[in-house]
Amino acid sequence: MPYLVFVTLLWAFSFSLIGVYLAGAVDSYFSVLSRVALAALLFAPFLRWRQPPRLALGLMACGALQLGVMYLFYYQSFLLLTVPEVLIFTVLTPVYVTLIYDLLHRRFRPGYLFTAALAVLGALVIRFDGLTDDYLLGFAVVQGANLCFALGQVGYKVLLERYPADEPQHKRFGYFYLGALLVVVPAWLLLGGDRYPATTLQWSVLLWLGLGASGLGYFLWNKGATRVNAGALAIMNNALVPAGLLVNLLIWNRDADLPRLALGGAIILASLWLNEGWFSTSKVSRKG
Repeated sequence: MPYLVFVTLLWAFSFSLIGVYLAGAVDSYFSVLSRVALAALLFAPFLRWRQPPRLALGLMACGALQLGVMYLFYYQSFLLLTVPEVLIFTVLTPVYVTLIYDLLHRRFRPGYLFTAALAVLGALVIRFDGLTDDYLLGFAVVQGANLCFALGQVGYKVLLERYPADEPQHKRFGYFYLGALLVVVPAWLLLGGDRYPATTLQWSVLLWLGLGASGLGYFLWNKGATRVNAGALAIMNNALVPAGLLVNLLIWNRDADLPRLALGGAIILASLWLNEGWFSTSKVSRKG
């Protein structure tokens, strides 16, 4: 859990940096390519190439989905929806996490699905600002991003369960970014524009996002995913909503509805407490 909490705070700052310094000023495909390439370079020196072929391909598939394809859906959604609508529609990710994890293990645990749905409710309380009339296509595109993000992190968790090893995870994780590069490089070549960073500050933000948010962040998030149950992982996918709003409010003084932020955050924390305190305890009791 400490890994997931740390990355939640890390990404909360990163979203504000993107919104303030990059959005609308730097080509989104170039931004994505830069982040993935820098992250890949960060882990390249540690990569041990001699891995089981299925493990290596699986890690590349996780990276292609969780980073590559997810970003393509995500950036496209902003052409179809308002920012509040995108944020609203991303709160379904915890439900996908629990359902995909149970599907891969051929079981169904309603308790984890309930706590994930509770986390979705908390995020909706924080971010619901109303919808426009023409949003169905945008909704579908965002769900594509949500599914890819969920598939990537759940796939990584299951993959490490099936291929346990004594060596540290960072010696395998380079394959994750190689898989993402196989998606974002062609996307940039085909769809990218010519809006490159024009200031030292923009380059600095991209450097931080590549090495910090994408490099360190995705590694620690996926490593944390292997150390918690599926219910906790699902809930932490929505913890970024109150964290991101709070960071934005404190640093950039953007408007935020504090009562709704407090209420939604309390619901998300309650879902996490319920998952860790009730369902995990019940599981241990049944084993005893």
